[in-house]
Amino acid sequence: MNIGLALGSGSSRGWSHIGVINELADQGIVPDIICGTSIGSLVGASYVSNNLEKLEEWVCSLTKFETARFFEINTSLNGFVNIERLHHFLSKYVASENSAINGLAKQYATVATDLETGREVWLTKGTVLEAVWSSISLPGLFPAIRNDNKWLVDGGLVNPVPISVCRALGADIVIAVNLNGDIVGKHFQKPNNIIKQNTGVVGKITDLVTEYAASAFSTTKAEDQPPSLFEAIASSVNITQDRITRSRMAGDPPDILLSPKLSHIGLLEFYRASEAINEGKECVQRMLPEIRHVLSMA
Repeated sequence: MNIGLALGSGSSRGWSHIGVINELADQGIVPDIICGTSIGSLVGASYVSNNLEKLEEWVCSLTKFETARFFEINTSLNGFVNIERLHHFLSKYVASENSAINGLAKQYATVATDLETGREVWLTKGTVLEAVWSSISLPGLFPAIRNDNKWLVDGGLVNPVPISVCRALGADIVIAVNLNGDIVGKHFQKPNNIIKQNTGVVGKITDLVTEYAASAFSTTKAEDQPPSLFEAIASSVNITQDRITRSRMAGDPPDILLSPKLSHIGLLEFYRASEAINEGKECVQRMLPEIRHVLSMA
């Protein structure tokens, strides 16, 4: 019996995948097929490359300052991520530069989106890092990635929880991890004071856009002030991924669905890894009776 693990998208909430994988292993449940979208592809790649322990140790040491260093003002306007720093992180904690998908001990695949056609693209060959880069390229933060004559961006735009990919690769039982089940509206918070000054690149951009929007529409009440730039982006991404996930799972439900409660963790709060990982573990523990039942019936 082949067990497939579909690791969904969800930005910083994706560190909970580490907790899920570790707790499943503690319970003697080891997947044969790993498919990931966006942050799920990153954690999945680290797992199949035997780097998960190193990744967990590093992400749990992240601070707000260290997280902020991954972002910068990019004069080319392709994105706000410090590509050089991210590349170093991926090659050290996820997979080596030359690691090939077909050389892995487990089956592995990622999902990306073809920017020109809107179609989903399954990456099942080539280097692991290339597959991860293509899947995590969230528009606005990352530049699109050129792969096989296609411009690819984040797979969460088309298939946030890659259940279908697991089945196509031969999974008899699919365990899916959905990070988007309780997030819509949770990060939409109106600013209390329009002149509040933030720090760092993200904060300065947020202040600038919010101040411009406020003056353009001449609002004075706090509740009438527009959301900040990143609040708007976060809420938009949350809505899109929630709706797509619901639609995809209605037509192709997993055998076991894990839905960690992560609405308290923001889109870019990567420094809250310990909370996310613990919730991933607890989610598996809550679902153990169902997991045992499904596996025993297979």
